[in-house]
Amino acid sequence: MDTRTLGELLDTLGEPALRLLTAPSGLTTPVTEVLLYDAHAPFPDRAPGALLLAVGVRAEAAGALVDEAAAARMAGLVVRGENGLASEQGPASGQELASGHGHGQGFADAVARARGRGLALLTVDEDAAWHHVHLLLAGAVGARPSPAGGAALGDLFSLAGAVATAVGGATVIEDPRQRILAHSTIPGQPVDEPRRQGILGRQVPDSPENTEQYRVLFASHGPVRLPALSAEELPRLAVAVRAGGETLGSLWVVDDGTLAPDAEEALAQGASTAALLLLRARAAQELSRHLTGDLLRRLLDGTAEPATAAERLGLAPGTPVRVAAFALEGAAGAPDGEQAALRLLDLVRLQCEARYGRHACVLVDGVVYALLPGTYGRAGERQRRLAEDIVRRAGQALRVPVRAGLGDVVPEVAEVRGSREDADLVLRVLGPEETVAAMADVRPRAVLLRLTELLGERRELAAGAWRDIVAYDAGHGTDYARTLVCWLDAGCDMARAARLLAVHPNTCRYRLRQARAQLGIDLDDPDERLVLWLQLRTLAGLRGAGA
Repeated sequence: MDTRTLGELLDTLGEPALRLLTAPSGLTTPVTEVLLYDAHAPFPDRAPGALLLAVGVRAEAAGALVDEAAAARMAGLVVRGENGLASEQGPASGQELASGHGHGQGFADAVARARGRGLALLTVDEDAAWHHVHLLLAGAVGARPSPAGGAALGDLFSLAGAVATAVGGATVIEDPRQRILAHSTIPGQPVDEPRRQGILGRQVPDSPENTEQYRVLFASHGPVRLPALSAEELPRLAVAVRAGGETLGSLWVVDDGTLAPDAEEALAQGASTAALLLLRARAAQELSRHLTGDLLRRLLDGTAEPATAAERLGLAPGTPVRVAAFALEGAAGAPDGEQAALRLLDLVRLQCEARYGRHACVLVDGVVYALLPGTYGRAGERQRRLAEDIVRRAGQALRVPVRAGLGDVVPEVAEVRGSREDADLVLRVLGPEETVAAMADVRPRAVLLRLTELLGERRELAAGAWRDIVAYDAGHGTDYARTLVCWLDAGCDMARAARLLAVHPNTCRYRLRQARAQLGIDLDDPDERLVLWLQLRTLAGLRGAGA
């Protein structure tokens, strides 16, 4: 996977946002994700490459957390420290920090412990808001060429640098949804705060003023000069990127008043090259999606080699996962059902990629499957909310009800097939008013459905007194089968059973006595009661409540 290194994060953010105290494994340590520490939640057992933001933990009290982070193979720990701390630039500086010069002994001990455990330790200012630090770091970690675009998106970064050099201003390349695909890094070229935030978040901030500028830009056939939108922003020179009449994106240059005389011509030439690269990136992305979709298909049916599949999907060994299944209600047999299912695939993939980046989704027999990073406990609610959001958005876009089932979390990719079977089963047992459910929500119904299938497939399991009872009712106009189910559903409580049947308790007692006498069933035997109850509930399809 293409990841940021610790050194690149420091170069991108720099002081005062982030200060390095120690990096015993070096600045080339890869950083794969940014996590927020929650003292009331279980600490992750494994999070290789993660950078942990120690919310509520000061540097001098971080010793125990350093040990936990190192044990989880994290890349580093970010704590709140004192303003004015010096960054570690070499051995001498590190020794000074470790000796506690200018700081408390707890602070020095934390630095020494981090160095001893091979864990990077960083600090943020006293007045820094953790949510802002998380936003900056998460954006910086994500601001890389996408693996799905391969060399094409890597070339976009080279193009952005070339355009910035030719035009004379910092340049970004965006897609039609104002997502920043690449940006220049030419030293000395000014970058204002809105541009900096856009690069870190990989998205241009939405505002009515921005919307109007994009309207002007996309209505123009060449480069346009656009005024600054605020006091902290510089003007822009921009051009739309098109191919065959289709808008593929745009190029934007920060105009500090020192652009080259032929800046507009150079920018237009850059747009022509960008069009070719964006078309190539699109083709590479589609190929990548096809390959990951095919890989997921083989994982779901158990024909893929798990270790190789996990590596190709960018999953670390032992990463828990779960399968989410999405289906259109009643659209499979419609004339445009296949087209609607393909649109559903696009919608699911778009939402998953927006949250998880490169992602595996596939359409199999009218059902869209997505492989989600698994989390246990309350954290798993994030996937439920994602599924609910997809169901809502897809239903509105396709004008067809969409339902979703979440399989159980499995500990590794090798067990994905089981989670897929769970998700399929959830879809089958969803009630008429339910749109999203996890296996844990519907497990009793799922177990009964599986038992129904199992009992129906085996002659010896489908035989028994239940057949005699149903046949007797059909021949004599009695209601012994439903009476027995209501009585058993009520836990053998005669009064509750009578309420379910809407009869007097004496009527219920009489029917049970007659069933014993006429059919010879032993209701005092708990095993016979259990088997009779299961067979009447599953094979006869009878229920007491709501029957």
